[in-house]
Parts: sequence; C-alpha cells; structure tokens
Amino acid sequence: MSVQVSKKRRVEFNKLQKRLRRYVGQAIADYSMIESGDKVMVCLSGGKDSYTMLEILQSLQHSAPVDFELIVVNLDQKQPGFPEQVLPDYLTERGIPFYILEKDTYSIVKAIVPEGKTTCGLCSRLRRGSLYGFAKEIGATKIALGHHRDDIIETLFLNMFYGGKLKAMPPKLLSDDKQNIVIRPLAYCKESDIQAFANYMEFPIIPCNLCGSQENLQRQAIKQMLQSWEQEYPGRLDVIFSSIKNVSPSQLADVSLFDFANLKTESITLVDAVNL
Repeated sequence: MSVQVSKKRRVEFNKLQKRLRRYVGQAIADYSMIESGDKVMVCLSGGKDSYTMLEILQSLQHSAPVDFELIVVNLDQKQPGFPEQVLPDYLTERGIPFYILEKDTYSIVKAIVPEGKTTCGLCSRLRRGSLYGFAKEIGATKIALGHHRDDIIETLFLNMFYGGKLKAMPPKLLSDDKQNIVIRPLAYCKESDIQAFANYMEFPIIPCNLCGSQENLQRQAIKQMLQSWEQEYPGRLDVIFSSIKNVSPSQLADVSLFDFANLKTESITLVDAVNL
C-alpha cells in the first residue's frame, strides 16, 4: 500500500514540477527575462517562494538554449532569533555558490515605525536598497525575486483599494535609478502550486517574523477576499491575471496614457458610406 502511495506522490510531484517549469519558462520567454551571459542574482529569503524559484531556475539552467549564471544572495536583517545557519548549510550541502549580506535593517525599522504599525513597507524599501547596491558590487545583470501570480494580483487590488492607483508588480522592471533590472520568474505560477512544491521538497523554511503575524494587514485582507472569490467562482484569479496582461488605455481615464483631448470624428465621403 505504501509503495502505491509513494508512486502516486511521485506522479503528482512530476506533474507539478513540469507545470512550474513550463510557467517559469513561459514568463522568461514572454518578457525576455534572462539572456545569454546573464549573471542572475537569486534573492533567497528562506521562504517557500524563493526556494521554489531557485530550484526551478536551476532546473531550467541545464536545458535552456542560453547560458546564464545563478548566484544566491540572502539578506540577513539581524532579526532576533534568526536561524543564521539554515541557509548556508542548505546551500553548501547542495554546492550552490552564495553570499550572506548582513544589514541590520531590523533595528532601523523598529526605531522608526511606531509599535503596532505595519513594518512591511519600510522593511521592503530597506531590503530592496541593500540588494540593489549589492547586485552592482558583484556584477549581477539581473535580480530575481520570488513574487508569484497571487502576489501580483494582490498588489493590484492593494494599490486600487488603498492607493487609488491601477498598478501591480511587473514581471520585469527597470529600477528607478536605471541601474538594475528586476525579474520575477514565478509571475505565472500559482501560490498553491508553489506551496505544494515546497511541501514535496521539504525546504527548510524560515518564517518572516520581523513584525509578528500582522494578521490585520491590508495585504492579508486582500488575500482573504481573493481566496473567497476563488472558492465561490473557481478560475476568477486566472481571469483577473489575464486582465493585467490585456490593458486598453483608451477604455480607462488616464490622460497621460491616452490622448483624449485630441479625439476627432472622421468625415465619411459618399463613396465610403456606400462601401460600408
């Protein structure tokens, strides 16, 4: 009986791995994320998403039509109780080159953000700045982050509901200083698939406990809303994500994206009218 169960799990795992490889490969192709000669800095946090990203990129590296290098970087933010040896041990055992970048952003966040307030925004900015600077130091041509499809959709609604902006996370991004290109290879991957993959692989997950659980964060509220929609209307998230890739500026209201002011009707000649 156990042999049958094991075989079934292996079949399920193979299907899941192939699906993730296909989605990552398609995203890379659609947005020209990785080119020949690229040195890709893979940002590994110790969460399920970044572990999965690294695993799939390594798998694709062996079969991709272009040559590229992967180098792993973890940002140690000096969180109290952070298990410092988990990632070095995991990466060393697998023979993966890596850097541990030590930056005490924890103390900065706790000193600036009032008790009980959300720390995610400031933490993210400090983390991003540290990683951008280090990428230049090591000569990385691309910075790979582990955001997935659900993250992108959640960000769309966060910006819409709380920021009054219609924007999400692009699969590929040029940083504001024009010095770094950020890629999100998991852009087409569902969080549920990533969670299942992480469970199969038994990654040594390191939870983000800088700010506690923060269950009442705006992102958590959006996540619950979307999960409720998906349960009631299966496939809704697929449709929402498709809309992010299919934008019609003329059907919105941003004057910087579409020239509404100079809209003109076209006169129709008698010949044109007959042909219509």
